[in-house]
Amino acid sequence: MRNMRRKLPPLNALRAFEASGRYLSFTGAAKELLVTQGAISRHVSLLEDWLGVKLFLRTHRGIELTRKGETYIRALSSVFDQIDYATREARDDADGSVLRLKLPPTFAMRWLVPRLTRFKSLHPKIDIQVVTSHEPANFRREDIDVSVHSHPFPPEGAGHRRLLGEVLMPVCSPSLLERGPALRTPGDLAHHTLLSSRNRPMDWSRWMIEAGMTELESEGHIDFDNAALAYQGAIDDLGVMIAVRALIEDDLRSGRLVSPFDLQVSTPGAYYLACSQVGAKSPQLEAFEAWLVWEAVDYERGLSAPAITGSPPPQ
Repeated sequence: MRNMRRKLPPLNALRAFEASGRYLSFTGAAKELLVTQGAISRHVSLLEDWLGVKLFLRTHRGIELTRKGETYIRALSSVFDQIDYATREARDDADGSVLRLKLPPTFAMRWLVPRLTRFKSLHPKIDIQVVTSHEPANFRREDIDVSVHSHPFPPEGAGHRRLLGEVLMPVCSPSLLERGPALRTPGDLAHHTLLSSRNRPMDWSRWMIEAGMTELESEGHIDFDNAALAYQGAIDDLGVMIAVRALIEDDLRSGRLVSPFDLQVSTPGAYYLACSQVGAKSPQLEAFEAWLVWEAVDYERGLSAPAITGSPPPQ
């Protein structure tokens, strides 16, 4: 190795510039790096002074890369990707004994976590870290091994594997059925509060169209930013939730929730699995992927069992 002193600009300035160039926004870079927009701007100016060139054009619409900036960011992004890969390889847990999962919050809480004990019983030495987000993983930028994400249609490109389809059904608590108003036909929903998730705004419309209704004026509507809160609201008699069956199966079996109608509606959407392509798959990652796919197949095989429908218990 040559013993030559490298002439490198400040690392924080490089990171600020590279993130700003990817987002074409100081604000976006600030959010990623957890600093203020002003700090990003100062770092970029420092780098420009250090280089003696302009990297961005400041306009009334925001920022644009100069020709020098475009050339520089291409080289830097490649270098940062190499550093990211080398860092993963050098980590103490690079043998794959720690698996990092990125999952939608409600999927994690209501489908995966109740099943994880089965995986841990098979592989007790594999540690798992779970991050929840409604955004799919960016494996080039995030230290994530496995990502599950709900897509309204099959995602483009290789590397995605279908896990679970989406079947919609209204559900509520048994006590809500008992005390009324009655829920004998879909039109009776007009007399109830409808619950939904902000991340799935079309679910009620999809189900109602299949039920033969073009619109419905209900008693009220409560929209949650997390579907798990909406499901809990249904359990606690708050109203009727339009549910993804896979996420409330345990509640149906235990009787915490019931379905007042037989109609179940399949959507074009599904949950898809993707695994990091950075380096070869470790035996631990392969084991988890195989287990997760088996669990999904086993669940969907049992989906042919009828839903638990409800009616008011005898007085």
